[in-house]
Amino acid sequence: MSTRAGDAGPRTLAFVESPVQLLNVLEWAHAHPPASGAGQLTLVVLSPVDPMTRGQLRRMAGLARQEGHEVRWEEARGGATAPFRTVGGLTGPLRRADRVVIGDPFSRYVQLLLTLTRAAELVVVDDGTATMEFVGQLARAERLVRWHRKGGRPGPRDLLFAPVSASARRRLTPVEGGERRVAVFSAMPIPDVPDGVTVTANDFAWTRARFGPPRITRGADLVGTSLVETGVVDGDRYVDAVRGLAKAHGATRYFAHRRESSEKLHRLAVETGLQIVRPDLPLELIARRGPVGRTVLSFPSTVVHTLPLALAGTGVRVAVCDVDPEWLTRHASPRARGFLSGVTGSARDVHRLSALAVG
Repeated sequence: MSTRAGDAGPRTLAFVESPVQLLNVLEWAHAHPPASGAGQLTLVVLSPVDPMTRGQLRRMAGLARQEGHEVRWEEARGGATAPFRTVGGLTGPLRRADRVVIGDPFSRYVQLLLTLTRAAELVVVDDGTATMEFVGQLARAERLVRWHRKGGRPGPRDLLFAPVSASARRRLTPVEGGERRVAVFSAMPIPDVPDGVTVTANDFAWTRARFGPPRITRGADLVGTSLVETGVVDGDRYVDAVRGLAKAHGATRYFAHRRESSEKLHRLAVETGLQIVRPDLPLELIARRGPVGRTVLSFPSTVVHTLPLALAGTGVRVAVCDVDPEWLTRHASPRARGFLSGVTGSARDVHRLSALAVG
């Protein structure tokens, strides 16, 4: 077993549903070296159905195994009976776990699993910028709602699942006396920390030790976002903004987000001339392996916080373009504008671009 198998003890379970979550579990394990006699970390992949996400998860699972961790792959969404089989198979390990590590506290699957555990310690690792919203909601004792949906009326499924979500939020609330401990391991800025919650900074030390330094090219790279797919940003406005950014900064490559639609990517390739790249690993690892442009351009997203850490000392400049309020769709939640502005404004070591200059 690797000496970096984490301060996991003999009964620690980590649940991940995305490549970024898995990467951040590996970073967490690297930051908590094993104590004497510690057992290995068991990573449970609750596999989605999206082929691109599954492919990245398979590759990340391979890296986890190389680090000495046990990986348990669950076809959690493989048919109508899959959730019952998955939950049934995990009930025993959850009951025995001393520590549970999760990547997405907003996930209904994860919330359901949290109702089954008696673990005394819960650790939340980054699932992108959603971590900022989660900690804020926990501090304000609000119900757990993803930022791009906040402000809308709960649907029938939300109401049906409300008791499970409320139970999960209680499980994620520390109890005095150490009966239940809650920790957050994050690269995101977290100004309002709830009482009793321990926050540890993720500086991507594992990524920097494992990969690179990268070869740096003269041009610029552009990082894609799924803001169109989530209904926050208008598609036409987004394409116009990408075209303007590419022209202004000489970008030649566009690194697609794993949730971007094929139709939108085809349109970007035709209308902007950018080379569309579908990464086989999270962008932090792709950029660290290289080659990478001397400037990396992004809209408000997780990477404006994580890439400066992963690329520290390389000389690569990360620049973020604000989202003009005019780009938002009429379906965008009232929370969207303020949240996106906060993502940009709180980013460290990035150059801020005006949306008006590229719109």
